[in-house]
Amino acid sequence: MSSLTDVFEVGSGLPEVARTPRGPKRKHGRLLWLRLTVAIVITVVMAFPLYWMLLTAFSTRADLYAPGLHLWPRHLTIDNFVAPFQAFPVWRWFGNSLFITVMTTIITVICNLLAGYAFAKLRFRGRNALFLVLLSTMMIPPQAIIVPQFKLSVGLGLYGSLWSVILPESAVIFGVFLARQFFIAIPDELVEAARVDGAGQFRAFRSVVLPLCKPLLAVLILLTFMGEWNAFGWPLVALSGNQNQFTLPIGIVADLQGQYTSNYGAIMAINLLMILPIVILFVAFQKYFVEGLARSGLK
Repeated sequence: MSSLTDVFEVGSGLPEVARTPRGPKRKHGRLLWLRLTVAIVITVVMAFPLYWMLLTAFSTRADLYAPGLHLWPRHLTIDNFVAPFQAFPVWRWFGNSLFITVMTTIITVICNLLAGYAFAKLRFRGRNALFLVLLSTMMIPPQAIIVPQFKLSVGLGLYGSLWSVILPESAVIFGVFLARQFFIAIPDELVEAARVDGAGQFRAFRSVVLPLCKPLLAVLILLTFMGEWNAFGWPLVALSGNQNQFTLPIGIVADLQGQYTSNYGAIMAINLLMILPIVILFVAFQKYFVEGLARSGLK
């Protein structure tokens, strides 16, 4: 009888399960649709400047100055991409920007990795005080040091050369901070095990620590490359106004943008070509980029 009673009790509970309200599921569905709508709206708002850049680059000058708002070019043209290359040394600007950015990125990443590892894993007197002093320099605006930086560049005989842009930009304290935070999360036991096996400090860093740094490398490379590729202020001061030594940002402002009138189609066309390396680099490293920021303690 007890077993029959249990069966009837279980059976009597089935209708209650069937009558369970579907409120939570409906609420979850509404939240999902709300999030999707907000995501679509934000995507459209953020993508619209890029679309406007494309629209301007493929529009004729007459269409750009035509009255009214046009979300599609009336007459498609590629003259905005061709004319600047015929009138200005755009490829030379591109080569200068690429050389400066690649060399600065290489030097900066190496310095940041070594300095971050030293502050995270090596024990020496005044380590924390020195690190705080370096961090305090991040509060100094770059514009405040242009004059002494210019005098130093002239004194070293670098003024007017590409190296006058590369060397001063190769010491980024934020990269040191980022590398230190990443290396702190790596267990000290790994380094100590390598030291016990007879590896020196540099070999332990190269063979044990460096293979674990792909996310950190992606973050440092992307941030340094993007910052230097778009740099304008210091290269404008350091390159002495020589057109053949201009970078892309300087060339766009100095030659493509006139004092009274500007060819906005050509400017947008060159800007499109300018952002391509950054987009390609970000697509290639986006997985490690997000992981590197997360593991470095940045939110």
